[in-house]
Amino acid sequence: MKAAFLKKPLEIDFQEIEIPEPGFGEVRVKLQKVGICGSDVHLFFGHRSLEKPTIIGHEGIGIIDKIGAGVENRKMGERVAVEPNIPCQKCKFCQQGRGNICVNKRVKGLNESGCFAEYVVLPEAFAWKIPNEISDEDAVVLEPTAVAVHALFNSNTKPGDTIAIIGLGAIGLLINHLALALGYKVLVCEPQQEKLNLAIKEGAIGIKPDGNADNQVAQLSEAWEKHEVAAVFECAGVSQTASLATAAAPRGSEIILVGLSGGLSTFTPLKIAREGIHIVPSIIYDHPADFRRAIQLIKSGIISPGKIISRTLTFDDLQSALELATKGDESKIIIEFN
Repeated sequence: MKAAFLKKPLEIDFQEIEIPEPGFGEVRVKLQKVGICGSDVHLFFGHRSLEKPTIIGHEGIGIIDKIGAGVENRKMGERVAVEPNIPCQKCKFCQQGRGNICVNKRVKGLNESGCFAEYVVLPEAFAWKIPNEISDEDAVVLEPTAVAVHALFNSNTKPGDTIAIIGLGAIGLLINHLALALGYKVLVCEPQQEKLNLAIKEGAIGIKPDGNADNQVAQLSEAWEKHEVAAVFECAGVSQTASLATAAAPRGSEIILVGLSGGLSTFTPLKIAREGIHIVPSIIYDHPADFRRAIQLIKSGIISPGKIISRTLTFDDLQSALELATKGDESKIIIEFN
């Protein structure tokens, strides 16, 4: 099969390798579409190191084309979505129902071969059957939608509350879409005008911050207090915006850390304690609850996450697609296999 290895930062190397065989309890998926995630961009840049050339990519959909021993109730040709984060289900965190922070987690596209290849194998429970009511466009963003579902449902907010989102990459846009569909009031903060317009078009209240850091804190603090923001979702994934969120968060609110900055942020402990602000981590999703919820929300027509797709390119164009994604102007790029 044809596979794309991230050989070193900024360099994709296409190779012909053996088609993988499914082991016990696994299925093989012939991939049709794969989304480019922000974490793929970080790997492409070299912000996160890989021990060896790796097939990255994890937001895949395709059809089951081979079934391993011990797998029941799955069919050849079944359309499925890949759930790429596979907890061990044995460690103390998995036993607590916290598989999203499993210390032994297998991750397709990071510590195992991912989806920028013609085939991928994975445990059958992590190959989610896609109902006929769901289009390919909605299905290929199912994985990041599960991230958005986990973040929103992991907060203490309820429909009817007001939330704020900093950063309108794919996850920020999906939280905005989900929250508005469920009856929340949403304020969004994003410097890129086209992305801001996408959220505003759906019904969000847009804020384009000034360049000066002090002005940003004052601007957001005033807006968030005025609209009685109950939770701030930090989705930009840079240390400065996490600092901004804590500095501007209203009294009694939550800060949901969805972005994955590896840099140091600052906050004032006195403000956090005196004003009763809760800082809540949110990383990936819980298996199997969040994928199941996301599928049902899409199937029922409540959300249509495929609307965040901004561009579709072919597998042969993966190098240029990743280069395009690094510019930050696209909301979601999809790679399509012939």
